[in-house]
Amino acid sequence: MLIRPIGGRWNPRVDFEETVLAHHPSITPEQFAAAIAAGDSFFAASSSTPDYDDYHRVMLRHVGLDPTPQFLADLGRDVPATTILELYPDVMETLRELKPSGRADGGGLGRLGGTARWAHGAGDRGVLRGVCDLPVLGCRKPDPRMYHHASAALDLAPAQCLFVDDDPSLVDAAIALGCAGRAVCRDSATSDVPSVVTLVELLDLL
Repeated sequence: MLIRPIGGRWNPRVDFEETVLAHHPSITPEQFAAAIAAGDSFFAASSSTPDYDDYHRVMLRHVGLDPTPQFLADLGRDVPATTILELYPDVMETLRELKPSGRADGGGLGRLGGTARWAHGAGDRGVLRGVCDLPVLGCRKPDPRMYHHASAALDLAPAQCLFVDDDPSLVDAAIALGCAGRAVCRDSATSDVPSVVTLVELLDLL
């Protein structure tokens, strides 16, 4: 909702093929496609966010590779966020308006969603009041624990929170728990749940 993966794919991250080819230059595009499909199935079958080493093993073993510890470390190595992620154009515009206006009361990013950490690190510091880290919580969206954790981190009752996500089903779950909610549907508004086309539209709600 705030960020998008460069190249449009969240998992595996955009440098997956480059890293694999550095270890095994003979892997073909067809093999990569099969490996990624196997990884998607592994993710879908997991009850919580899986360990990424396990995720990478599933993909690589699907194409006959038995990754070494160093290979796995290379796939999960820390890289500058800007090499794999980018902000949507309307994010900083919205945050700049939230911060000086006081409408977010220092919690704008917490209210805007779970990718707050990226926008915080991208330069607009001082608006992040809490981060909901699903692997730490041991759950997957839309587990109620993530919504309760977010409202507690903001020291707000659910009815005082505006939950925003690009998945309407997650917004619907937040509304069922007593939050206000808006789905960000950047291509077109949806009639299933209350929605906006850009984050800037949220300013009138805060």
